[in-house]
Amino acid sequence: MRGLHAFAALWLLSSGLCAAEQNATVLFGTQQRSGADRQSVSLEAYLSELKRKAFGYDYAKTEEESAKLRDSWIQPALINYTLTRQNPYNERGAPETQQESASIAIDQPIFRSGGIYYGIKYAQASRDVGMLTIAQQERTLIKQAVDLLMQIKQSELGIAKQKLQVDNTEINLLQKREQYMSGQLDSGFLNNAIIERNLAKQALLDLQTAQAKLVSAFESISDLDYRDAKIPFLASVDEARFMDGTIDLALARQQRAQEGYNKAVTLASYLPSISLQGSYNWQKRESIIYINGSYVQSNPSETSYYSYGLKASMPIDVNSINDYEASRLAYLKSKVTIDDTKRALRALYEQVVENLRNIDAKIALSRENEALYATLLHDTQEQYGVGLKTQYDVDLLANSRQIEKLSQRSYEIDRQRELLNLYEKLSDPES
Repeated sequence: MRGLHAFAALWLLSSGLCAAEQNATVLFGTQQRSGADRQSVSLEAYLSELKRKAFGYDYAKTEEESAKLRDSWIQPALINYTLTRQNPYNERGAPETQQESASIAIDQPIFRSGGIYYGIKYAQASRDVGMLTIAQQERTLIKQAVDLLMQIKQSELGIAKQKLQVDNTEINLLQKREQYMSGQLDSGFLNNAIIERNLAKQALLDLQTAQAKLVSAFESISDLDYRDAKIPFLASVDEARFMDGTIDLALARQQRAQEGYNKAVTLASYLPSISLQGSYNWQKRESIIYINGSYVQSNPSETSYYSYGLKASMPIDVNSINDYEASRLAYLKSKVTIDDTKRALRALYEQVVENLRNIDAKIALSRENEALYATLLHDTQEQYGVGLKTQYDVDLLANSRQIEKLSQRSYEIDRQRELLNLYEKLSDPES
């Protein structure tokens, strides 16, 4: 569980963000890449060393708390030792007496109507719940880091697109200025071109500001350099495997087991129990007697004894029924939580699938636009060669075609971000 090694196997890093051929056989239409472009990496690498250390301590603490809970039925042995000195005659020169005593005692339950067994099982279930909860938190933070990196890469594409848009507005402004100076247009068209150019530049500044915020957020939880870090490439996930293999569902099932054992422990606490009792006691005493005007210290007396036996007990508590009923209701709720978790996961899966379909439609439309711009650019270049079109016309179409290419790469990252919502939940991709 620690390190999310199973989760790490789900993700393959790509050496770039270039688009590839779509695989029509996969459910999500996930883009495939050649083996040479893929490399496995642990998702822990996306988190800073300090974050990883913190989660490591959480895992270790959960282990220790589980061991403590598992062995809580073993009662400690009580050891006592006492040393007392006194002057019984309260006179100068009178010798002191000394008393020593020691004892060791145990009161160890050996039968609790099943409470010991279920207590151990409860501790084990509590450990699993704790580990899954920490893994869930760690995975959420990893997803946050990866998603921020994806957004940063997307912002780079957005900035590149916006720079091309700025270039287009500059070209448009130059065209409008020439047409205005030649009397073909009035000043209103020129003024609109200036406004469009300024709005495009302002949008570029906004994108750069937004990227700086994303970088700051990413660097707060990761040691990676966002400029060199690669975003993961996510493959498709089968619905049946997703529905039965999520960490959320595993956690809900472990919580059900935990509440079931707790219900049994609660019931056993109000049933008969048997304890083994035993003790060993030792005592040594000195005494002083006054004879013929002098103090005489007698030989110290030393005694020891032991005792052992069994104790049977059963509490009579007016709150026992309410206590057990509360534990039973908690168990019933945990069973409902499993069905509720399945419903939420199914809704998430269906939403991701629908979003991916929409992204596919956007990619298809962008490819159509790119093909159209490519045709227009080819025709325009030919007409430019014979003097029928200007360099402005060629540059505008070339920029527009490049914008569509960048849009497709951005949509591919949108796809990965959608799949990231599913991969965050998966607990064992090998099953």
